[in-house]
Amino acid sequence: MSRLISYILIVTGAFVAIYAQAGEDQNQFLLIGGIVALMLGVYRISRNIPSKRNLEEENKENLDV
Repeated sequence: MSRLISYILIVTGAFVAIYAQAGEDQNQFLLIGGIVALMLGVYRISRNIPSKRNLEEENKENLDV
C-alpha cells in the first residue's frame, strides 16, 4: 500500500508540475506543489532501497558462513 501511495504521488506531482508550467500564466504555487509531491514520492521509494554497502556486507557474511 505504501508503494502505491508513493507511485501516485510521483505521477500526480509530475502531472501537476507539467500542467502548471505549460500555460502562459504560470501558477508558481501549483508548480511548487507538484514538485514537492514528486520529490516526496521519490523519497518514499528511495528510502526502501538498501544501500550498495549494506548489500556487499551481507554478501561477505554469507560467504564467511
